[in-house]
Amino acid sequence: MSKLKHAPPKYRCAVALAVLLLLTGTAEAQPLGDQLRKRIGSFPGEVSLYAKNLDSGETIGIRASEPVRTASTVKIAIMAALFDAVERGELNWNERLTVTDAEKVAGSGVIESELSSGVQLPLVDVMHLMMVLSDNTATNMVLERFPAERVNAYLDRIGLISTRVLRKIMGDKGPMGFSVAGKIEKNRKYGIGVSTPRDMVMLMEHMERGDLVSAAAAHEMIAVMKRCQGPYGIRRPFGDLPVANKTGGLDALRSDVGIVYSRDGRIAMAITVDGIPQPDEGPDNPGSLMIADLAAMLVRGLAARPAVQ
Repeated sequence: MSKLKHAPPKYRCAVALAVLLLLTGTAEAQPLGDQLRKRIGSFPGEVSLYAKNLDSGETIGIRASEPVRTASTVKIAIMAALFDAVERGELNWNERLTVTDAEKVAGSGVIESELSSGVQLPLVDVMHLMMVLSDNTATNMVLERFPAERVNAYLDRIGLISTRVLRKIMGDKGPMGFSVAGKIEKNRKYGIGVSTPRDMVMLMEHMERGDLVSAAAAHEMIAVMKRCQGPYGIRRPFGDLPVANKTGGLDALRSDVGIVYSRDGRIAMAITVDGIPQPDEGPDNPGSLMIADLAAMLVRGLAARPAVQ
């Protein structure tokens, strides 16, 4: 008979804990890239991601520099361009934008369904609705006042040349508000925006470090993203852990861009899952579940270590 069976309960618990830690350590010893690819497995669509521990400098990517449909994650770039324009005196947060039938589009948000045409809202409130509720009508109102081409000019200035806002969000009258890039035939497949996971993480890194527009503006942008609603994707595995993110979704696509403020470092990440076999608007969309699982692996796998040289 095992001696452990007759050992004091406290001793048996200590041994069990040691074995559990040993097994956990063995599992986590598997290279992060292998863990990610195993989770992606035979998923019939395409998964693209890039992540960086902003404290250690360690990074990992899968198709990190390949262009992807952004869906609503491109609203992060629009927000940053607005803050820059306000900082330069080209816009004023207090100026009023008018809700019009022309800009109303269905989808996420409240303006289209709850506000009457003719209502005027301060630009700052429209920006908050665009980000926090991902309001599509708010996005079109912003792009009517500050067109996509001006957003792209800002992105050029900060070096994000692979990220483009292509047009407004499509309504009953079809696509409108095209930028120069949006008029290029090969870009039509991307919808409202195109970027790469690497570009989006770079945008978040500049924002978190306080050198995007200004320290005060960057701090406010992060605060806005921490209020973004929807406990799916990146937010799902982390409970009350602070997360600043923006989700995106279109038919067979789910995407998420953000920063997880873990005790092992600030982990910036951008994940896109496209080609989901069965479109699903529910919280357990296969793409959203994939993003949640990959986000947990990235935070665990990029725990603070010496920076990669």
